[in-house]
Parts: sequence; C-alpha cells; structure tokens
Amino acid sequence: MTEALLTVDGLVKEFGGVRAVDDVSLAIPRGETYGLVGESGSGKSTLARCVLRLIDADEGEIRFDGEDVRALHGSGLRDMRRHVQVVFQDPHGSLNPRKSVAAILEAPLAAHGVGDRDSRRARSEELLDLVGLSSHFAERKPGELSGGQAQRVAIGRALALAPEFVVLDEAVSALDVSIRAQILNLLKALQDELGLTYLFISHDLATVRYMAPTVGVMQRGRIVESGSREELFLSPQHEYTRALMAAIPVIDPAVERARVDATQRI
Repeated sequence: MTEALLTVDGLVKEFGGVRAVDDVSLAIPRGETYGLVGESGSGKSTLARCVLRLIDADEGEIRFDGEDVRALHGSGLRDMRRHVQVVFQDPHGSLNPRKSVAAILEAPLAAHGVGDRDSRRARSEELLDLVGLSSHFAERKPGELSGGQAQRVAIGRALALAPEFVVLDEAVSALDVSIRAQILNLLKALQDELGLTYLFISHDLATVRYMAPTVGVMQRGRIVESGSREELFLSPQHEYTRALMAAIPVIDPAVERARVDATQRI
C-alpha cells in the first residue's frame, strides 16, 4: 500500500458546544485523491481548515508526512504551508482585485522569500503555461477574467511553491458545467504531471466520483461511510449516501433503472 501523506485520527472541532467535526479519521496516500462529499454544513470545510491549520482542532491528531501538524508553530508551521496549499470555491473572491495576475502568482514566492524579482516573474510565466493560460494574461486584473480563467490563476498560485498536497474546497462548484469539466481535467493532468495529492471536497457526488478513487461521505460532522468509489456507487450502505446518489441526474434510462434496482436490493 502506498504510504499515506496525510492522516487524520479522531479529529474534533466544536463551535459553541456543537461538534462541526466529530471524531473524523482518514488517510490519503501520496499521489492520490480522497474525495469528501456531503451537504453544506456537514463539516467538510471545517475539517479542511483544521488540516490547513487555518483554525485549530480541539481534539485528535493530524499528521502530514509524519509530522504532527497540531504541534507545529512558527517556522515549522510556515514550512509546512509551503507543502500544503488550498484552492477555494470562489476564484474571484480569493484573488486580490487590485493586483495583476503576475503579481498574484508571485505573491507566495515573495511571502516565503523565494528567488528574486526576475526569477519570480519567470516562475509566474511557467505557472501560466502550466494551467493553460498564455503570457498575455500576466498583466490582467482578476476583474478581466472569466470564472474559469480566474480559477486557473488560483490553481497556479496554489502551485507556485511546488506543494505536495492541495486541498480543493468546492473548487469547481461555482463554475459553469462546461468550464467545470475543463478544470477537473486540468487538475487530473496536474496531478499526473506533478505527483500531487488531493483532498477534493464537494457537495456533488458525481464530481467526486470522477476525481477520487476513495470517497468519504460526511454528515453532521461525521464520516458516515467511506470506501472505494466502486464500493460506494455499486453498494452504498448508509441511507444518507443513498440519498445523495438518488439526487444525481442520470440521462440514460437503463443506467437509472439499474441504479434503482441496486438501491432497492440493499
């Protein structure tokens, strides 16, 4: 079995006595994608923010590449954040509207003291190419970009420091369906090319199925079911998983009948 890059064990996060994350455990092998699916408010993004140390968990353990993430402070935490990055849902909301695309891509390098002005500009050009944008985009502002273009910039910024692990928190849910497919294919290509490990968070089970070989279903702060996508889609065990699956639109009537039959046999 491939070594786990990220492990979470017994994680708990409370807000006002309510457990937003309730005894969650998972492991993500290097170079693979773990899909986390559930409705809004199920605790997915809170879990992600605990992993990223944007907020502190109350209980449990988070290990990244063997290190205890909850114990990191100062330079140790700063170094971990070079290897762990995030892409959020709203591309325009996550980009500084007053900065050029080049400046946005160079910002993580400057923040971590990587390179000089010329090398940072060269890296921003590499990143544009990596995410499928031409050099003409370098001087544009986020307001001049479409949603798909802005999300490509956000992905490029996340990759600026050559991280090993990327959290994709509803990274395609704000995009049109056709653009969504392009971004998903880009993310897969980048994973293959760069050996990235993903935590892919979505409320859309069909999207998670496409991206992730292993899926966890989250409800009210707990992972109620997890396993390979084949297991989950062929034989969902939890009623919440079955409800999510029933909400997936299916165009082919034969496929829909087979799905209904499989669900009824459980």
